[in-house]
Amino acid sequence: MTITSPPASEPLTRQASHHVSQSVFDGSRLRVVLLVEVYDGAQQQFLETYEQLRSHVESVPGHLGEQLCQSIENPSQWLITSEWESAPPFLNWVSSEEHVRMVKPLHSCVRDTRSLRFHVVRETGHPGAGAGTARGGLQTSPRIGDGVIRHALTFTVKPGSEDAVGKILADYASPEPRVDDTTRLCRTSLFLHGNRVVRAIEVRGDLLAALRHVAEQPEVRAVEEAINPYLEQVRDLGDPESARVFYTRAALPAVHHVTAGEEDPAARRQALSYPARPGCGMRLARLLADRDEAAADDPHSPVLCSTIFQRDDVVVRMVDVRGRLDAGDPSVSLGLTDPAQVAELTTLLDGPAGTAGPAPAGGDLTRALGGARMELVTDRRSPGA
Repeated sequence: MTITSPPASEPLTRQASHHVSQSVFDGSRLRVVLLVEVYDGAQQQFLETYEQLRSHVESVPGHLGEQLCQSIENPSQWLITSEWESAPPFLNWVSSEEHVRMVKPLHSCVRDTRSLRFHVVRETGHPGAGAGTARGGLQTSPRIGDGVIRHALTFTVKPGSEDAVGKILADYASPEPRVDDTTRLCRTSLFLHGNRVVRAIEVRGDLLAALRHVAEQPEVRAVEEAINPYLEQVRDLGDPESARVFYTRAALPAVHHVTAGEEDPAARRQALSYPARPGCGMRLARLLADRDEAAADDPHSPVLCSTIFQRDDVVVRMVDVRGRLDAGDPSVSLGLTDPAQVAELTTLLDGPAGTAGPAPAGGDLTRALGGARMELVTDRRSPGA
């Protein structure tokens, strides 16, 4: 039996900065664990449905393989584990409309699911058994986090309703921050950009338990019902299937978090929305992540910490800054001084700045980044957070 580690002479993944506590961009393999609780008596239906879906999953780019397991103690408990070349292909697939359609037949026989995602850091195998031969590498070193889980939801409202929606979202009473003995809501930040709403939350403990707790609070339920008439995507929160599909499509995962390691009570939270060209969302998120890593090493950077959220072509960068982002040249906060980097960012952006070829930092790119700034609706910290 051998323990497989990245060869020192030829690392399989890039070495992440010690400032980075979360990232999907280091190239290491991803292990996805899906815990499934099936309705009593529905085990055969679940197995047959899974068999119909398995061939579709096998053809997804970046998918290396998976296993379906049933508990030896409780026949209603199942486990699906899958392995991927890296996190980006999995995230692209799981956020796709194809995935939403594909898993829909499972909902009639599944009571509950829980998805966990892990980068592979080390692995054990038997010599000659092919251990470590799969495509993709191992995470080079463990990351040290701050105990906070970051997640966001995004959805669009009908054009012309932005002021009404903003008022509803700003005026609600804060929910009880304590979820249970191990989970607590720390911070909620709400932003508007055009008719797009982004709600970012920070949690200590169990994210899923916190999301369920928030959804059950009377204050939050009242707000959700109040904005229902303004949503572009129709939903019925009284219908579990409708609610599940809405929140699946609204999920905006955090793909990168970096901090300069400094605390400043006067820091201000801001967010920028970067509309990516079709199919370029992940590349754009990675470029922003690279720049934020570099900025974390710069003591003169105004950015104290940054979280990048991405789903499809929606990329949101939430930052805590000293003072405010520079109004004259927003690109300064990204540390973009290399014309090649400026050109790359410009070509990834959708809209006027998203034209092929180099563009000067003071031209289209500056206007695009200036227009990327989101309107802060509310930013609430829990007592003691």
